[in-house]
Amino acid sequence: MEFLVWGAGAIGGTIGAYLARAGHQVVFVDRAAEHVAAINSDGLRITGPIDEFTVQTPAYTPDTLTGEYTTILLCVKAQDTESATRSLVRYLRDDGCVVSVQNGLNELIIRQIVGRERTVGAFVNFGADYLEPGLILYGGRGAVVLGEIDGRMTRRLGALHAAFLDFDAAAITTDNIWGYLWGKLAYGAQLFATALTNDSIADSLANPRYRDLYIAVAQEVMRVAQAQDIRPEAFNGFTPLAFLPDTPREVSLQSLDDMTAHNRRSAKTHSGIWRDLAVRKRKTEADAQLGPIIEAGVRVGVPTPLTARMKELIHEIEEGKRPQSTDNLDVLMALIA
Repeated sequence: MEFLVWGAGAIGGTIGAYLARAGHQVVFVDRAAEHVAAINSDGLRITGPIDEFTVQTPAYTPDTLTGEYTTILLCVKAQDTESATRSLVRYLRDDGCVVSVQNGLNELIIRQIVGRERTVGAFVNFGADYLEPGLILYGGRGAVVLGEIDGRMTRRLGALHAAFLDFDAAAITTDNIWGYLWGKLAYGAQLFATALTNDSIADSLANPRYRDLYIAVAQEVMRVAQAQDIRPEAFNGFTPLAFLPDTPREVSLQSLDDMTAHNRRSAKTHSGIWRDLAVRKRKTEADAQLGPIIEAGVRVGVPTPLTARMKELIHEIEEGKRPQSTDNLDVLMALIA
C-alpha cells in the first residue's frame, strides 16, 4: 500500500518504519525540519529491545510536500489534530481516508473536516519515544486495533489490517472502535496521574498508597462512558469491568497488577505525558484528552472532579508553578477521602 504518515514521531515514526521495511510505499511529513533533514540524510532509525533497523524513506515538512495520497496516517499530538487535518486535506484523494493513529477522540474532529466516509479510527498502546532527529525508541509492544467509526467491516479496513500486520502480527480489527478509544481514555487518565510524579508507570500503579486513586480516576471515566451507552474494551491488562462502580476492590487491584506487569516489560518506563513535562518541556495533551471527558460528563450529567482537577495540576506543572511529585497525588486523594 501507499501511505502518507503525517507526524513522524513516536507513533508515526515507528509504524511508518515497519511499513516501509515491509515494502509499502511510505512518505513522512513532520513539522520538525531537523527531523525531516535527518530522515532524508541518514534514514529513520528504530532502536530498542524489539528491533534495530534503519529505513530510507522520503520525508517532507508540510510546506514542501506535493502529490495526492489514498491513505494518510495522522499521528500528531491530539491538540494538533485540527490544524494538521486542515493542512493535509489538500493531499487526500477523493476516494482516500485519514486514519487517526493517535490518543484521544480525534476521529470526531477529523470527520468534521474530511467527512465521515473518509475517516477511519485506530487505537494503539505500544511504547515508543522520539529520542532525537532521525531516532525513535520502540520500547514495548501493545494493542493495535483498527475500526471504521460506524462499526462496518469494510474492504479498506481489511486492506489496512493486512498492512498493519507488517507492523504487529497481533493487530486486529473491531466493530467497536469507540469502545477501545474510551477504554484508552480511562487508562490515559491514569497515565496523566502517574505523570504528576517522577515515578515510572509501573512503580506508580504498584504504589499501595495511591491505588485507590488510580481506581477512582478510571471509574470516573467509565461512568461517563456508561452514560453514553459506550461499551469500553479491554487491552494490555486494562479491564473496563474492573473499574465500573461497585466492582469489588480486589477485581480492580488485579487489573492494576496486570497493567503494572505489562508496563514492566517495556523499555519505555514513563508516559509520553511525563516526557512532555519533564524532558521536552512542552504542553501535554491534557486539554485534548482530559477535556472531552469533562465535556461529555457535563452533557450526560456525570461529575468529573478528579479529571478536572488533574487537568489543572498538569497545567500548573506546564507553567512551572508546580513540581512533579507524589504531593500532587495527595491533592487528588483529598477529593476521594
